[in-house]
Order: sequence, then C-alpha cells, then structure tokens
Amino acid sequence: MQTNPQTNSELSFEDFKSEVLNDYKIAVTSRECSLLGRREVLTGKAKFGIFGDGKEVPQLAWAKAFQHGDWRSGYYRDQTVMMAIDKLNIHQFFAGLYGHTDINADPMSGGRQMGGHFSTHSLNDDGSWKNLTKQHNSSPDISPTAGQMPRLLGLAQASKIFRNVKGLENKSNFSVNGNEVAWGTIGNASTSEGLFWETINAAGVLQVPMVVSVWDDEYGISVHAKHQTTKENISEILKGFQRTETEPGYEIFRVNGWDYAALIDVYQKAAKIAREEHVPCLIHIKQLTQPQGHSTSGSHERYKDKARLAWEVEFDCNTQMRKWMLENDMASEEELEAMEREIKKAVRDGKKAAWDAFLAPQKQEQQEAVTLLTNLAESSSNKNFIEKIKNDLVSEKEPLRRTIASAVRKSLRYVLGEDSSEKRQLQDWIENYFEIIQPKYSSDLYSEEKENAKTIAEVKPTYNSTSEDVDGRMIMRDNFDAIFSKHSDVLIFGEDSGVIGDVNQGLEGMQEKYGELRVADVGIREATILGQGIGMAMRGLRPIAEIQYLDYILYCLQIMSDDLVTVRYRTKGKQKAPLIVRTRGHRLEGIWHSGSQMGGLIHLLRGMYILVPRDMTKAAGFYNTMLETDEPALIVECLNGYRLKEKMPSNLGEFRTPIGVVETLKQGTDITLISYGSTLRIVEEAARELNQVGIDAEVIDIQSLLPLDLNKDMVKSLKKTNRVLVIDEDVPGGASAYILQNLLDEQDGYKHLDSKPQTLTAKPHRPAYGTDGDYFSKPSTEDVFEKVYAMMHEANPKHFPKLR
Repeated sequence: MQTNPQTNSELSFEDFKSEVLNDYKIAVTSRECSLLGRREVLTGKAKFGIFGDGKEVPQLAWAKAFQHGDWRSGYYRDQTVMMAIDKLNIHQFFAGLYGHTDINADPMSGGRQMGGHFSTHSLNDDGSWKNLTKQHNSSPDISPTAGQMPRLLGLAQASKIFRNVKGLENKSNFSVNGNEVAWGTIGNASTSEGLFWETINAAGVLQVPMVVSVWDDEYGISVHAKHQTTKENISEILKGFQRTETEPGYEIFRVNGWDYAALIDVYQKAAKIAREEHVPCLIHIKQLTQPQGHSTSGSHERYKDKARLAWEVEFDCNTQMRKWMLENDMASEEELEAMEREIKKAVRDGKKAAWDAFLAPQKQEQQEAVTLLTNLAESSSNKNFIEKIKNDLVSEKEPLRRTIASAVRKSLRYVLGEDSSEKRQLQDWIENYFEIIQPKYSSDLYSEEKENAKTIAEVKPTYNSTSEDVDGRMIMRDNFDAIFSKHSDVLIFGEDSGVIGDVNQGLEGMQEKYGELRVADVGIREATILGQGIGMAMRGLRPIAEIQYLDYILYCLQIMSDDLVTVRYRTKGKQKAPLIVRTRGHRLEGIWHSGSQMGGLIHLLRGMYILVPRDMTKAAGFYNTMLETDEPALIVECLNGYRLKEKMPSNLGEFRTPIGVVETLKQGTDITLISYGSTLRIVEEAARELNQVGIDAEVIDIQSLLPLDLNKDMVKSLKKTNRVLVIDEDVPGGASAYILQNLLDEQDGYKHLDSKPQTLTAKPHRPAYGTDGDYFSKPSTEDVFEKVYAMMHEANPKHFPKLR
C-alpha cells in the first residue's frame, strides 16, 4: 500500500492515475480505521483513541518526499504517513489500539503506548543496529504536547554532523553523506508551547535539514486559534525566520490541506531545500479538519458552530481529493464507490483479525486457570466459594489478564489451611504466570543484552613515578582529550562548552583541537540541548549533552523523563538513545546553584543511570564506562572539586568506574556512614574527628544512585556495625530516604539493627546565600559528628555522655 515516491512529472498519465488511485485507497483506509477505531473505544474494547482523520491528504504528499534514511518525529495524528511508507497496516493499527503486548502484532510499542504513537525498529533482535539508511525511520512518539520537537532537532543535526565531521566513515549504516531529512509534525495549538519555539529558534541557528509540518485545523481540543496564536496564524508570526539572500533562516511554505496537487509540489520543494542545502523548512498546512473531534473523550459538536461543521464536511481533505479525481477523470463514481466498499470490508476484517489475535492467548490462559480452579474446588472444603470465582471467570467472554490473575490469586485465600497437590499446582501456575506475563509490561527499562552498563568491569586508574598532583579539572580535560581521540563519534555541546572549555575548564582547548562541531557552544536552551542529544544518539552518534548546573536540569527534566528514559521501554527494546548528560552541582553558594534535586531525579529518571562521583577521577571513569555501553546516563560532577588536587592517572580514557558498585573508603566497627558526592568529604572529616572520641565509623561512597549497590555491600557493613546513618544534601525524604529504603527493605538490613536507622539531610529549603547560608542549610562536619555521637550516646550513655 506504499505511496509512490516519484513526482508526477516523471510519470505517464496512466501511471499517474494509478498512483493517485493508490493514494486515495490509503487515505480512505486510514479514515475507515479512524472511524472504526472510535467505535471500538466507545464499545469498551479499547481504552482511548486519538486518530489522524482529516490529515490524510497532506500526509500522502509528505510520504512521497520521505526517503529511506529519513526520520520522523511526530505526534499522534500521523497514521496515514505511516501507512503510506508501509510501516503500518490495518491489523497493526488495531493491535495498537487494543494494546496487544506482542511486538510482532503491535510493532510500534508492543502494547505499551496507546494507538497513534508510532515508531520503527532501529535494532535487530540481538540489540545491534540495523542499516538505518535502507529504511524509513520514525522515532517513538510521546503524548506530551510539543515534546517531539527537541528530539527532532537532534535527528536533523545528526545529518549535519555526518556530512561535515571527518572520521565517521565507519558509520555508513547511519547516514549517506548527511543527506537525510528529519520530518516533524505538530498541531497548530501545540505551537504555543515553549518547546516549539525553542526548537524553531535552535534549528534556525544550527541550519539543519529539518522540515516541520504544522497541521492547522483552527482548534486545540475545544479552544479556537484566536486564544492560541497571535494573529491566529503561525506562519505569519514566523515571518521573521524567513531566510533572505544575505541572512540564514527558514524557508516557509503555506498550503491548503485539501489541495492534493499543491501539497505534493510543496513537499517536494521543501525536501529538496532541506536535503541539499541543510536549510530548515516550515510547512503551514491550513484549512484542515478534524471530523471526529480531538479524541474519543469528547465531541466537537459541543464547541464548533453549524457553519464551521458544514464547512468541514465540504472541505474534508478526502472529500476534496475525491472531487478532484472525478473532475480530472482519474476514476468514475462507480469505481470509487466499489473501491470504498472494498476498503470498508478490509478494515472490518482486519479489525476482527486483530481482536481475535489479541484475545487468543488470553483465552488459552483463561482455560488453564479454569481447569486448575476446577481441580482446586474439588479438593477443597471451600468448594462453593472457589466455584463461584471459577464460574465468574468462565463467564468472561473477552478475558483480560488482570481478570485471570485476580481470580487465581483470590482463590488461594480459601485454601490457606489446606495442603493438596491441586493447591500446589495452582501456586506454581500463578508464580510461573507472573514470570512469563510481567515482562510483557515491564521489560526493557534498561538494556537486557548480555553486555550492558552494569557488566562493564572496573579498570582502576594507574599511576607512575611521574604522576603529579593536579587540579581535578585537568584530569577531566585530559580524559576528554583521550575520549575524543579514541571515539570519533563522540561530541559534546552545552553553554560555554566550546570557546572557553566549559565554566570550569574541563574542556579547555578541546574545541580548538577537535573543531566546533564536536565541541560546541549552544544557546541558553536546556530542553533542546537534551533534544539534540536524544536525536543524535538515536542515529548512532555518541553525544554528551552538557547542562551547566544541576539546578538547570529542571528546564529539561520533562524531556529527560518523558522521552529519553523511556525510549528503550516504550519501543520494547527496538530503539535506544545512549545519551550521556553531563552536569555539575552541590555545595555552591546561593539558592540557584546549590540545590539538590536528587530525590526527584531518582523518581523521574528510571530508565537511565544517575551517577554521583566524589571526585574528577571517578567522574572521568564513569564517562569511559558509559562510552563502552549503549545506555543513557546522568553524571553529576562535584562543583567544588575542580580545583582540588588529585593525582593524574597514566591510563587516561581507559580506566573505568563500575556502575552500581559502592566503595568503602574507611573500615569501621561502630556505625556505617553512607553518602556520596561533595558531602562525602564532610563525612570523611567527621569520621576522623569521631575516631578521636572513640567512635570507629565505616564510610561508604555509593557512587551511583541508579542503580544502587547491586552487590548489596551496604548490608554487609551493617552486619558488622549494627548502626547506620545516611548523609545527603538533598531535602528530607529525598535521596537519603531512597538509600535507606534500599538498605532496610531490599537488602533486609533491618535484621541487623541495634539502633534506629537515621538520615541527616539538608533543611527543607534551598540554601541561603553565602558560606553561612551553606553551613546552616546543609549538613556540616559538626552536624555529622553530633548526629553520630547522639546515636552512640543512646546506645551507651555511660561511655558517651551527652554532648549538648
């Protein structure tokens, strides 16, 4: 059903007519899927629906310009283009709507995303890259409005890197001389979002091959464009971005969404400009309709007047295309009616086949459970209660897995005091059921390949007789130098990263040595810095996106949380984005550069690693480790550590800090002190002072928050000391609570306690300005000393009399 990528001028009239008929067939198929999809939601077979009806014809034109190697970063109205590039069929459309967990049935996400969220497979079954130049590519959609825009920027920038950076000859399966276009789509209302404007501005500055289509149907859900956009016209207010003979910028096009011929012409022109000149383009597609309203949760008749509804009927893009075809003798009325009847039947048949395929494994699981419940009932004194559960399960004609699992689990309550082979069989079945079924919903949050970040072995830094004590920032600088020399596909970019070599000189001289594309300055725009990294990582590069301070992560946290960390999960392991995010934080003075958002990051960034090295050698080792694997990570360097002295390793670029492994810095017998990052220096100083009063503390550096202590070494220390204090400069209930939960709950540390486990955190506010603000806002050496001493006083008041 793929649309022909040739332009009309290359075809005979008969061939052109055949192509037009095929396009119309795709448009009608897509529309029928939307119409029937809505009914499936309203009848309860699917949870929610959001469809691409009204956008079919412009997407047909787009598909003709979409070449192998190109990328899409769109939103949930793009089903027609996916059908036109042969990446979505009727069966797959409905499998996605039903949430079929088989990746072969729903190749978009294996049931993890609602219908309308599209992607392609970049990875083979063994996790290796496919040849992305030989296929049409779609990055995986997300629902947050305009959230697709930052990633689009990176997908486009990758082409610029491939075209202009030397040493990437071994990346031929990712690009052909940077000729690939990144295609983005967005609804007109979503152009109000800051992510849209940030991306548009950044692409204009970078001059990358990006084409953005704005689908304009005058509404954002129920809100008219007059409340959304100045002048109610996005292309009008973007006129200042239009390039001139002397100034770079955008090429901006305007076209009506029902004009098939004009749309083809515009998309061909935009593709040529973007592909050949690396100039971004914006196509404002006006006069579109949305026949079924925004989604299945409402009706557009509630907010559109009769005149607008009548106009939408007349200027529906499929209706206008049909009219144009009849006027130009492309087909007769009878031929079109016959085609439309055939398509309706094909969609109905495809829907039924998808539903039957969705139900088939669950019916089998239902039958297995019913058989086991029957046997259990016959062997139990509570037969009547169990048979009631069984009969309720039998009555489910369209069983869901939650219904099956719930029935079996509830039945076990009625045989608590019984011992029978039937009970054991049912217990074994439900345990096995969860082992098989749970991964269908939970797998691939992180890499599940044999070699992943957690399996990269530690390589310790080595030193020789000439190793000098240097500022920590020089270790970072020289290690980055080794990285850039070793890995031709690594590039780093951020605010002040280029000319001055970052604010702490950790990249000093790197831009001059490796060029402005590999070590780049960017504007103050954190969300699109992240987007650059995500898109380039999806295309086989190894970007390091620098966010100047930890506090500034908040500007791009939504992109990190909704997009980056879910890439592997939401594609069920079929795409990846191994982006390293570099930042620095902690212990600087003032509200805005000294915050600790670690508790929030731990919760919002499941799917990437959060690494918290205590010094620059450990930090450099984390970069070396992550570049040996293919997973994303956030590395938080100690802001007050760049000028502290460390010994320069002799194996730069080679030593590796292990992921998820804690390090014991001081052995002790009385209490275990756990911390990380800059606060660890305070803990070490306090441990020395505690030793002077007879308290022997063991000090543990956790090194990484996600994952945390894979070898369960914290509990080994607790077995020895029987007391624990977690020290952290996050707010109360933040990272310290997370660490303590892991120790007590996951590692069963509660068994070894002789005293109440405690935490010592910052105050529940941002630090006040100045050195005194830090002292009275975050844990100090005295705070640690007194907290530990108080714990020891409680345990042995005679030996440790009250301090104050």
